[in-house]
Amino acid sequence: MKIGAVQQSWLVRTPVLPPAVRCSIRRNVKPQLGFPRSKRLSRGVVLAVHGGRGYESPWDEKPYETLSTGKRVYVDESDVVTFLDPPKELIPLDPTSYNPAAYLWKKIEDIPEERRHRLLHLLEPRLISRAWEIASARYEDPKLAKMTASKLFSSGDAGISLEYFNCRTSQGPLIISWINSFRMAVFCSNNGQIYGRVCGGPIVSTLADSFSPLYFEVREAMEVMATEEPCDIACNFGDGLLAIEDYPKGFPPPAKHPYPFNDSVVIYIRHIGPGVCVGQAWQEGKELQQVPQRLCSDILMVKQYN
Repeated sequence: MKIGAVQQSWLVRTPVLPPAVRCSIRRNVKPQLGFPRSKRLSRGVVLAVHGGRGYESPWDEKPYETLSTGKRVYVDESDVVTFLDPPKELIPLDPTSYNPAAYLWKKIEDIPEERRHRLLHLLEPRLISRAWEIASARYEDPKLAKMTASKLFSSGDAGISLEYFNCRTSQGPLIISWINSFRMAVFCSNNGQIYGRVCGGPIVSTLADSFSPLYFEVREAMEVMATEEPCDIACNFGDGLLAIEDYPKGFPPPAKHPYPFNDSVVIYIRHIGPGVCVGQAWQEGKELQQVPQRLCSDILMVKQYN
């Protein structure tokens, strides 16, 4: 007989049992959307047979799959990658029947926060761009559009709060090649305004602290100026001389930005899941006749929890 899993989960074939054998079926209570999964066993149905041996998916106990090489592949992270880059046979017949941004949000939410940093290494640049595209569907759902990846990114708390995001991009200008991998600090000043600064590796951080710490002001934004695409947040760098009343201990005072950050650079951000954002950095230019241009490729931002 065939036993259907919850909603769109795949069908699981089980052996035919004699009528005298009593059995119970326990379905996974965690809701699953019927869209691309990684190549793994279905974890939707568990068959427990009294007095006999039942069938139980190993995913009910372990969040990862061990390959023949001994490498562990974590299921939830793999689901995100598969969704962003699905095999042709897993593409749904009716893409209009679901909201892809809601599915992506749910899949990121399934990843424990201490493991979300793995996405920085798993998502190729083209998949980061794909995540930006998919996130546009968030704005079609009023409830989903109000959800944020970080409370500090959307509204400041009382006192000074501080969060770090690890960021990854590619194709940055040679003059700022460190932008391919950097950290972003976001904090709340006593006046309630949200600010941030771009940090790099040890060498970059030392240079930044000495010459320009690359501070920016965080504000809500409706769209990317150059493309008129919707977004959630804009990080405006300005000239760097921000009147910050207070900042976290150990942070250097604001200083004038060097090129190209002094040329009206803005990072536009979309929330795609708890603790995870995607962004686009634009060099919009101080001159009115200057045409905005991309500073680098799309940016993946993952909140640092430790």
